[in-house]
Amino acid sequence: MIERALKGGVHPDECKLTAPSPIENFPCPERLYVPLQQHLGRKARPMVKKGDVIAKGQKIGEADGFISANIHSPVAGKVKSIDKVMLPNGVFDDAVVIDVDQESNSVAEPTWPLKPVDDLTPDDIRTIAREAGIVGLGGATFPTAVKLSPPENVKIDTLIINGAECEPYLTADHRLMLEHTDEVIRGAELVRRAVGAEKVFVGIEKNKPDAIKKFDGILKRKDGWEVVALKSVYPQGAEKNLIKVITGREVPVGGLPFNVNVAIQNVGTVYSLYRAASEGIPLIERVVTVSGDGVKKPGNFRIPFGVMAREVLEHCEARFGEIEKVIFGGPMMGMSIKGYDVPVIKSTSGILCFVKAVRREPYGCLNCGRCVEVCTLHIAPTRVVKLVRAAKWDEVKKAGIMNCMECGCCAYVCPSKIPLVQWIRYGKFMLRKMEAQR
Repeated sequence: MIERALKGGVHPDECKLTAPSPIENFPCPERLYVPLQQHLGRKARPMVKKGDVIAKGQKIGEADGFISANIHSPVAGKVKSIDKVMLPNGVFDDAVVIDVDQESNSVAEPTWPLKPVDDLTPDDIRTIAREAGIVGLGGATFPTAVKLSPPENVKIDTLIINGAECEPYLTADHRLMLEHTDEVIRGAELVRRAVGAEKVFVGIEKNKPDAIKKFDGILKRKDGWEVVALKSVYPQGAEKNLIKVITGREVPVGGLPFNVNVAIQNVGTVYSLYRAASEGIPLIERVVTVSGDGVKKPGNFRIPFGVMAREVLEHCEARFGEIEKVIFGGPMMGMSIKGYDVPVIKSTSGILCFVKAVRREPYGCLNCGRCVEVCTLHIAPTRVVKLVRAAKWDEVKKAGIMNCMECGCCAYVCPSKIPLVQWIRYGKFMLRKMEAQR
């Protein structure tokens, strides 16, 4: 086992209240709202219509292009309709509304061949990832089949399994590593085989000593595999940061991990890939942390996609009359949702409820430099924002705005409480809009 530390970043209170809470299966409600847009890229095309009787695991949305992902039904039931629902980002989009048949045990045959996992070829593994709708469960939801298909002229020599889970409150990955260690390792082996990596690192922050001990006990006997104990700091779990910390390689601006001969996958992703390969179960559910002072019974729950936040919070005895803010994801990079009628989707790592939301009026920039000190990607956020506000778009791009991963460290440390991330998002939006008009 080796130890590494990220330079820069911040140290928010960890608040890992649910770390001791075993994963519980969430009771399926009578109706699910399963969006066709649960991933990065084009939304899936509907494959069912009103009145169709469907089986658990049946494909109900087909990937529409290379950067897209299949959607499957988490339950057996009947299609009530295809309606618009609000997604966590506040956008309304199509969802397959399913009336759940609580009595049916029908399970659809997988659309990929089942064979002994040790016999799977790299092409088999990529087919499974594509057909099973596997996407990155660390937050980005990039289609996994694409990440398993580096360009032919690129040699991937290193695979990193991301178990950092550096966001405060979130403990879903921690529990997966503790309760499904073997499945995570076997899923990582599938990814290693698919990309041809010779070396595998499993990065876990030191605030999870039980997970580090468990993985190290197994992997120290496995040639080419190693556990990396990471100093607890945010945003250590970001791809570029983890690659730099573990390998010393720096992904170029606008580049991807394969540009430095690295592949990286989240522990939840490799676990889901292994389930699809070994059991024929597509990605139809995930482990979600429910926490914050707005719920009386926090925990980690395996929740089918399409369950509404309202039902999750009712189950956890939320203090509805007192809650001021609900966040999908972690408190640093998550989305504050509007109301409770938002479904759990593939990107939902957490649902956090807070009774008191801190609101402060911004002041003028003090030129203190704190945002520059904490930025792990060497951007000067306050300078970028000043250029955005002045609409100096050529200079904005040169200042590195597109390299920003919107981690929120700069806004977290800003004494003037300037909404730096919101301004950077606006700047990115404007640059993309102008690029599309050319």
